[in-house]
Amino acid sequence: MEAYLDNSATTRAFKEVAELVAKIMTEEYGNASSVHHMGTLSANRLFGARETIAGTLKVDPAEIIFTSGGTESDNMAIIGGARANAWRGKHIITTSIEHPAVLETCEALKKEGFEITHLKVDENGVVSLEELKNAIREDTILVSMMMVNNEIGAIQPVQEAGKLIKSIDEKILFHVDAVQAYGKLLIRPRSMNIDLLSVSSHKIHGPKGVGFLYIKKGTKINPICYGGGQQKGMRSGTENVPGIAGMALAAKMCYEDFDNKIERLYELKKYLIESLNKRITDIRINGPEPSEGAPHIVSVSIRGLRAETILNMLSSKQIYVSAGSACTSNNPHISDTLQAIGLERDLLESTIRISMSLETTKEEIDYLLDTLEDQVETMRKFYRH
Repeated sequence: MEAYLDNSATTRAFKEVAELVAKIMTEEYGNASSVHHMGTLSANRLFGARETIAGTLKVDPAEIIFTSGGTESDNMAIIGGARANAWRGKHIITTSIEHPAVLETCEALKKEGFEITHLKVDENGVVSLEELKNAIREDTILVSMMMVNNEIGAIQPVQEAGKLIKSIDEKILFHVDAVQAYGKLLIRPRSMNIDLLSVSSHKIHGPKGVGFLYIKKGTKINPICYGGGQQKGMRSGTENVPGIAGMALAAKMCYEDFDNKIERLYELKKYLIESLNKRITDIRINGPEPSEGAPHIVSVSIRGLRAETILNMLSSKQIYVSAGSACTSNNPHISDTLQAIGLERDLLESTIRISMSLETTKEEIDYLLDTLEDQVETMRKFYRH
């Protein structure tokens, strides 16, 4: 049996999505900028994709810019927003547990004279609104906050943060990295006071290498990619029509019968956590309570064993999980998120992330549980660190 439980790293594309992508690549392969029939077919695909994605957020289709994924969307939002508003100030606020696509982008902006404030989080990985309020200054131009943490599933108080930010200064841009939230939570940028929102396709059963950035109408942001002027000059380059169409279909499928799908995910998460606590000794579940965090991410520390040892054992059984974020796993370091929540030192290198998707089955969860129960105590005798 195979159990793929690394869905926060990437998901398998829905069958319908893969079929649509193949169809467009082989039958409707025109350039969307071309004026002939084949180009029109592609342009229509882009128009339909914008309509579909905007519908999931209840925003205007014109506010959707297609990108190569979450990293580019984060870069465009933060760099573009910072540069366009630098005349008002050079202070940016983010959190200590952001994805590297945000943290490294902020670090790069330091070289351009920007000052970065990193908000701390509590033991559940959640920022303090009071600390956010105190961090805002007259020269603050941008706040960037992830909606769902990619390692422990903590959900940030985005709606409350947006209201707070705008009550202090409506001109401050509010950017939300929703890469782990889109398709798992209902997101309404307008009511949440979100100016910029980043999403990646391959986290929602869409193709890799494509994503989008929501830019609220009237938001001042500079492009960071120049060329032929596609997408109103905001993101030049020939559009990845097959990927964009596939992403839109995946988004539509994720949000159909949404409540029932998410309820099922929460039930699986609850079952997984309760079973881990019953069947595996000396472990710690990290992050918020199951019902308070995202429905698809479980972070568990298994005392006495290195995460790498656990991963290798599970992989040999065709069970696939990860140690923290896949985006940094091939550059090993102690997780900033786990340190930020105050995890005990001896558990920092003993933590794995189990992440589910809409396609995850109870049988996969049981296979993981059975394998851990069968192997952990034996491994502790031989590999304890």
